[in-house]
Amino acid sequence: MTLQWIEEPGAPLTVVIDGVRTMDAAGAWVREHHAELREALTRHGSLYLRGLPIVSAGDFATVRDELFAARAKYQEKATPRSDFGDDVFSSTDLPPAQAIRMHNENSYTLSFPGLLLFCCLTAPEEGGATPVADVRKVLAELPPELVERFREHGWALTRNYAEHISLDWRTAFATGSRADVERYCADNGIGWEWGEDDTLRTRQVRSALVRHPGTGEEVWFNHVAFWSEWSLDPDIRDVLVGEFGRDGLPFNTAPGDGSPLTADTVAALDAAYEKATVRRSWQRGDLLLVDNILTAHGRDPFHGDRKIVVAMGEPVALADCRPTVPVAESALTG
Repeated sequence: MTLQWIEEPGAPLTVVIDGVRTMDAAGAWVREHHAELREALTRHGSLYLRGLPIVSAGDFATVRDELFAARAKYQEKATPRSDFGDDVFSSTDLPPAQAIRMHNENSYTLSFPGLLLFCCLTAPEEGGATPVADVRKVLAELPPELVERFREHGWALTRNYAEHISLDWRTAFATGSRADVERYCADNGIGWEWGEDDTLRTRQVRSALVRHPGTGEEVWFNHVAFWSEWSLDPDIRDVLVGEFGRDGLPFNTAPGDGSPLTADTVAALDAAYEKATVRRSWQRGDLLLVDNILTAHGRDPFHGDRKIVVAMGEPVALADCRPTVPVAESALTG
């Protein structure tokens, strides 16, 4: 039976599933419609599924395994998450009042998840949607001169790992060995520099535009606006810059040629994301399937309890996405 899709302005493509009462039936439903779901995902970049009887992380993992051909790792960790086992995590543990800007998961790594699957186990009282934006549309909205600059030079990410201002390096790299961190950085085109008080600074340059390995479409794929100093609350930015300097911020971004990123450029990026963004309020059991290369995602602030879990699947190598800049070790030294 062909699925009946709901297309509404401002909302992701949605299907409401009726009559599925058990998890065995849910698995069978996903298997029956798998090809149609994947075809629609490629066209639209994200899909909302409502009506499956998912009430636990275990139920969610069952559906995940029907949708994903393989699981993907979460590398170079950047935000706190709870681990529910079986490669199921909280979407984020950042404070409820904090909005999370649009981004493509792990755009800064050399291998990233091709698919993301979110699920609502507890819906918040207010807010808390997971907005999505088709980054084909984002790219089309950006000024051509901005696009060409990033196409030619890529984007640079500088991170500072310290216990009190961000994740420490042991958590981010899942190791207590400095030698392991240095080996990972060397293998992944990342410059590194150890500091005082057990701190670490890294820098990497990545392509800001890639092509989807399945469709060949070019997309805006990065964390440029997400981790820019200009995306911080102005008061927080002033405090952090005053305390640590721009080079000491937890995260900062720039064009890959090392020139500064301006507030106006970040405002242009924000405007393009906003124009492409759609959202739907969560209900318990809802699923959101995302093609991570075609679609960015974020989080709205919320009130009340909220439990959104996520799984990552079908890893994709950056090298298979026709990056516009080569991966080379960045300028920091060991």
